[in-house]
Amino acid sequence: MGLWDSLLNWLRSLFFKQEMELSLIGLQNAGKTSLVNAIATGGYTEDSIPTVGFNMRKVTKGNVTIKLWDIGGQRRFRTMWERYCRGVSAIVYVVDVADRDSVPIARTELLDLIMKPSLDGIPLLVLGNKIDKSEALSKQALVDQLGLESIKDREVCCYMISCKDSINIDIVIDWLIKHSKTAK
Repeated sequence: MGLWDSLLNWLRSLFFKQEMELSLIGLQNAGKTSLVNAIATGGYTEDSIPTVGFNMRKVTKGNVTIKLWDIGGQRRFRTMWERYCRGVSAIVYVVDVADRDSVPIARTELLDLIMKPSLDGIPLLVLGNKIDKSEALSKQALVDQLGLESIKDREVCCYMISCKDSINIDIVIDWLIKHSKTAK
């Protein structure tokens, strides 16, 4: 059956483009812009400047076009998060797992956001970034501290990544492609 599915997927890719729209959100300095760059170019830059408001970037991976909304994480921009998350294929929530003091704030902001009725059912991909640092939380600690297991109204997935060292970026891209929508 695996071979048959692969053949069907290949045939579909010849005739159908897939597209998705994502919102990357999280507190300031979590690594959202670095993630966009890692997905788009595979590169990393040490001197990334904070996103003011939002940036949008389109990236094509195979037959999937991904429209990425990179939303600022400073307190004054968090009220915009809901607006940019409505109708997206998935919400990508980036957390700096090396900044342990920010995790409780990240939890509050995440749980407040996904309680919004306009975002019901939208899949949530949580990315624990900066696992290259020695003080980084483990995956289980992140899941526990964010209360991810209590979220029941949508698909929730969590990966630990490092944009700097390109760790698990390919797994993230695979997950995103699986959640894309076929466009005729």
